[in-house]
Amino acid sequence: MTDQRDVWLVVPMYNETQVVRDVILRARRTFPNVVCVDDGSQDSSAAEAAAAGAVVVRHPINLGQGAALQTGIEYARNRPGARYLVTFDADGQHNADDVSRMIARLRTEPLDVVLGTRFQGNTGHIPLLKRLVLRTVVMVSPRAHRLKLSDSHNGLRAMTVEAARRINLQSNGMAHADEFVDIVDRARMRVAEEPVTINYTDYSMSKGQSLLNGVNIVVDSAVRRRS
Repeated sequence: MTDQRDVWLVVPMYNETQVVRDVILRARRTFPNVVCVDDGSQDSSAAEAAAAGAVVVRHPINLGQGAALQTGIEYARNRPGARYLVTFDADGQHNADDVSRMIARLRTEPLDVVLGTRFQGNTGHIPLLKRLVLRTVVMVSPRAHRLKLSDSHNGLRAMTVEAARRINLQSNGMAHADEFVDIVDRARMRVAEEPVTINYTDYSMSKGQSLLNGVNIVVDSAVRRRS
């Protein structure tokens, strides 16, 4: 098995008490270095993550997923020995096996960033609303087209530490995903997609994409392109 101690998982976290301990324990079987950014949770998420062996960094108030990711990226990219960073969800949707393949590509191919995609293969398991929102975001994004992306809002992303040093997200909310693509494109990073499996459980869907949030993502993305 490949030694993955040069990899850090960055996990944004908000009110994930029910699942986060198990998510972190399973991830750490392969990737021992995990930093969870507790984004102003009102439950015991921070304690659960710490009990599972993660480093926990806390925001005193809820700032949004983009802000939590930036905090985690800044922490992880400054760890001694860190060579690769991965953004990884706290709700159990992501899989360590997918991360292993993404990191393997970074180790062996001339790439700076590997993005997970849900849209290479069977998409029948993806909820219809989520499918429509994600397809629309890609369709209206010139940068996603230029980079030949099929899933620009997948939260599973792997990158070299050199690429991570160029990430400076200003969007605190969900529009951070579009901003991430902007940064990658502007910096002319070498990027590829890797098919991944997303675990859509009752729990993750209860915290998932509402119609209003989906519309907000599309609108925020359009505003960013005009600014």
